[in-house]
Amino acid sequence: MALLLLAGAILAEVTGTVSLRMAATGSRRWFLPVAVSYLLAFTLLSAALGHGMGIAVAYGIWSATGVAITAVLSKVLFDEPLTPLMALGISLIVGGVLLIEVGAGR
Repeated sequence: MALLLLAGAILAEVTGTVSLRMAATGSRRWFLPVAVSYLLAFTLLSAALGHGMGIAVAYGIWSATGVAITAVLSKVLFDEPLTPLMALGISLIVGGVLLIEVGAGR
């Protein structure tokens, strides 16, 4: 259950971030989805923690996955750069989170 809540938190955070980009460059009406998405993201993250997930693991997965998905979406939706060096950085972040998760299992 904690992983499902965390997945929901990640999707809500990415939605909020993409909406923030839309609000910054387009219509101000996008600020409502920003606020709702971030509120939902933190609520779901809190619920995942309440179901026993450790904060280091939860926050690591949440932030790394959010960065990776947001970077890909920014390329697809806004034609922002996603260079090989940026992809390497994302890979290093994901690798670091995996090490934290493996280390937490001890």
